[in-house]
Amino acid sequence: MSSYEHIIHKDSKVSLFTRVAQSVSSWTGKPLTFFVAVGLIVVWAVSGPIFGFNDTWQLVINTSTTIITFLMVFIIQNSQNRDTAAMQIKLDELIIRLEGAREELLDLEEMDEEDLVVIRRDFCKRASKARREADDGNSGSA
Repeated sequence: MSSYEHIIHKDSKVSLFTRVAQSVSSWTGKPLTFFVAVGLIVVWAVSGPIFGFNDTWQLVINTSTTIITFLMVFIIQNSQNRDTAAMQIKLDELIIRLEGAREELLDLEEMDEEDLVVIRRDFCKRASKARREADDGNSGSA
């Protein structure tokens, strides 16, 4: 058993915030939710003449959308952080299992931006070289 297998296989209790964030994220990502939101905006707009397009009428939509947007920023960020961490762990596992892979690249997400730029340039150079070699190989066989 690996050192973290007990975490993966236990009947773990996910934190309340994580459960709420996953549920809200899942619910808000559905087409029906989008159309409900559009419907609410249409109802609000149609109700404008009834309320004389007054300040309170405008304040309702402004306040509602601001609060919802503010809260959704945290929900979306939480979901993205978890997804990114999970994907990073999966990629690290693949790198570890690949023979000849450079394990020093496992923690790239912890490096400074400048270091990432240097490594990215190296990979771009390698890609360009590989394309040139492929082009040379294709032109020689034609």
